[in-house]
Amino acid sequence: MISGAEIMVKCLQEEGVEIVFGYPGAVICPFFDELYKTDIKAILVRQEQNAAHAASGYARALSKVGVCVATSGPGALNMITGIATAYMDSIPLVAITGQVKSDQLGRDVFQEADITGACESFVKHSYLVKDTAELPRIFKEAFHIAATGRPGPVLIDVPVDIQQGQIEEFVYPEKVNITGYKPSVSGHPMQIKRALDVLSQAKRPLICAGGGVLTSGAKLKFREFVKKTNIPVVSTMMGIGAMASDDPLYVGMIGSHGIKAANQAIHDSDVIIVCGARVGDRAVSAPDKVTQETMVIHIDIDPAEIGKNMKTNIPIVGDINNVLDQMSRDVEYAAPQEWIETVDGWKKEFAPVYKSFEGYVEPKSFLEKLSGMLGDKAILIADVGQNQIWCANSYKMSDGRFFTSGGMGTMGYSVPAAIGAKFARPSRDVVAVCGDGSFQMMFNELATIAQNGLNVKIIVMRNTVLGMVHELQDFFYGSRYAVTELEDKPDFGTIASAYGIDSAYVSTNEEAEAEAEKMLKSDKPFVLVCNVHPNTSSR
Repeated sequence: MISGAEIMVKCLQEEGVEIVFGYPGAVICPFFDELYKTDIKAILVRQEQNAAHAASGYARALSKVGVCVATSGPGALNMITGIATAYMDSIPLVAITGQVKSDQLGRDVFQEADITGACESFVKHSYLVKDTAELPRIFKEAFHIAATGRPGPVLIDVPVDIQQGQIEEFVYPEKVNITGYKPSVSGHPMQIKRALDVLSQAKRPLICAGGGVLTSGAKLKFREFVKKTNIPVVSTMMGIGAMASDDPLYVGMIGSHGIKAANQAIHDSDVIIVCGARVGDRAVSAPDKVTQETMVIHIDIDPAEIGKNMKTNIPIVGDINNVLDQMSRDVEYAAPQEWIETVDGWKKEFAPVYKSFEGYVEPKSFLEKLSGMLGDKAILIADVGQNQIWCANSYKMSDGRFFTSGGMGTMGYSVPAAIGAKFARPSRDVVAVCGDGSFQMMFNELATIAQNGLNVKIIVMRNTVLGMVHELQDFFYGSRYAVTELEDKPDFGTIASAYGIDSAYVSTNEEAEAEAEKMLKSDKPFVLVCNVHPNTSSR
């Protein structure tokens, strides 16, 4: 005989899971007790939301499904924000939650919450397990759904009696056959031919790289296609890293917080190939104006994303790896040199100018310098707010990765995601950049870093305000700073030392660069606090 909890653990082993991030509670104890007997690492985070963020960082760094676990009621509900964050950014997660006994469901017993109902709009699928014998099939399907098509989170809610229930033997399914779930991955040949025909007539072509290029593992194929066609490239925030920042054909990030040259290129192009992006409001604020003069070719594995925000002339549904293979094989086109020179002219004309304040760190130029200090495959994780924009526009990517919460914009993402990324890639530099507002949402995870001896570096841009909202209040609300002033509390160095973590405060770029050099040479975690002027803008 074998218990449901044992089955759950064996399912994880069958899927090659090596680590889970979670927080225990009474109704998930059977699972954790069985997990304790195996080689799978269980990492205790300090709040359940951070279990999902850590699993997200792990999943992104390794391109595999991350696993997070919580108990019922408040534990599961705390994890919701992390699950929704993963959904918006197409990160493959399996979220496992304990639940009260099956016969108590719907009775409002202690720590009961309808978590499958609560998560319905931002999971790919969810399961409330009603029979111990169904666990192998459900786990097999959950991992398959999370990782295929457009990746995303899948929730498995397991009542405690299902975990305690027993069946005769464990048999893990070899295959998955889910009625109605057959993602199209190949790309329709006629649509690809139409796209290449349109491209062949283009005078001002442009490629927009989205997060799907990276999620699909198509970065190298993407770069080969760009090199073959000589087409300039812009990216969404989630697509940063699809091209090396110093590539002559890369223009920069588009959108309301993007690079002016990139937005100008979008505005003046006559053909845009959108690769794995939903092109939301932050990327293109007025898509209807763009599509009046521009032919749009949109490649995405999720048909629901094509045309959602920008009118599409030629939709191509498929895995971008397969589509790029076909397009690269058949394309006989190179962008006109006149267009390349025009785009280069915009890059020079609209080059950023950094405004500094005496006695403060200028964050954009510091982040640009930081790029050269880190290894080529470093992972930089930006939180949300002004620090996110500074990183997106100023940090120079090579072959590393840039993680952030692009779709949901979840503050408190960076440090737990850095924890997951460091577990996934222990030999790489992993740096989290956050503001003093977001750091206060997650510095409890310094305990997780210290407990596990993780060499994670944290840079806090301390401007004593909630910078992005503070900036909006300047522009639109008569500089009335309603509920955005943090003042100079707390002392982050004292907090870091309480966890046995070294730190430093810096107030000039020279100091910041010197301390960053020391920080990166150390094999221990570090918190670098950069004093930034409150009026430093995101642009």
